Amino acid sequence: MLNTLTVGQSGPNPPLLIVHGLYGSGRNWGVIAKRLSDDRLVLTPDMRNHGDSFKSDTHDYHSLANDLAEVIEAHGGRADVVGHSMGGKAAMVLALTRPELVNRLIIADIAPVSYTHSQIQFIEAMRKVDLSRVTKRSDAVEQLAKHVEDKTLQSFFTQSLDIKSQSWKLNLDALAEQMPLILGFPVVAGQFDGATLFLSGAQSDYVLPEHRSDIRARFPKARFAKIPGAGHWLHAEKPREFEASLRAFLQVGSA
Repeated sequence: MLNTLTVGQSGPNPPLLIVHGLYGSGRNWGVIAKRLSDDRLVLTPDMRNHGDSFKSDTHDYHSLANDLAEVIEAHGGRADVVGHSMGGKAAMVLALTRPELVNRLIIADIAPVSYTHSQIQFIEAMRKVDLSRVTKRSDAVEQLAKHVEDKTLQSFFTQSLDIKSQSWKLNLDALAEQMPLILGFPVVAGQFDGATLFLSGAQSDYVLPEHRSDIRARFPKARFAKIPGAGHWLHAEKPREFEASLRAFLQVGSA
């Protein structure tokens, strides 16, 4: 099963499962998870090929959804689910294939469509880091800066670096091989009829008006909201606003 961090206690509210995106980990969500754990148990797993979870040659969304199902089944059998980017696609497939496990669904800045902007350049950048010369995180940041201009991304990627073993906690080979599947979205029958929020960064182009027909076909109760001033990494750029949006949605009635 996925390596999963937990914070908070079980109570009247269902657990909250937060699913990170590509190149991330459950630990990236520590601050938000802790703040949201005031009235429920919060689960932040490392997806396969990320963090301290297992490595696999397979990284398709049905497999990722099955991994998430195991986590939910181990913590009561039903959860509110938040997924960002790749994690959002995995969460959507989970909701469509195992709707009994999902109470409310929040999808952060991603749509159930295929994208053309690849993320392979970041794998290449990480591969170019000479890990034998990394004794502290800043050493890796300095090397990454030659290939990745965004300082936020430099910091983000190096959170997945194991300094002691001088290795990435990312299965870069598998992620590169499976990139077409990560960028795509599988054919999935059925609908998820539960309450669903598509929460986007106002400055992001990942969820466009033309995507809404695909979204509503699968998630007929979908609502849409945007966080002003935020891009694709909306939870990192506007954490308080992101938290407030989640709380407002999770506290309105029941799914």
